[in-house]
Amino acid sequence: MKVIEIMVKVAHYRKNCIGCNSCVELDPDHWEMNEEDGKSDLKESKVKKGVYVVEITEFERENSEKAAESCPVNVIKVEG
Repeated sequence: MKVIEIMVKVAHYRKNCIGCNSCVELDPDHWEMNEEDGKSDLKESKVKKGVYVVEITEFERENSEKAAESCPVNVIKVEG
């Protein structure tokens, strides 16, 4: 029997990030701070039209949603 993984998209509108670090604290598997400009980076993401996007599994969703909810400038979106 084949297991089907449900994928969820995480988008980061990095241009408006203020570098508060809450996403890194809540979801360090997917976020890290960029020492050059002090903003957060979405690990393993690809940039599409200025938005950083990565697909994660449904099992990883909870921490990503916590990171999105904690963002004071609402630049993290979890869809799917």
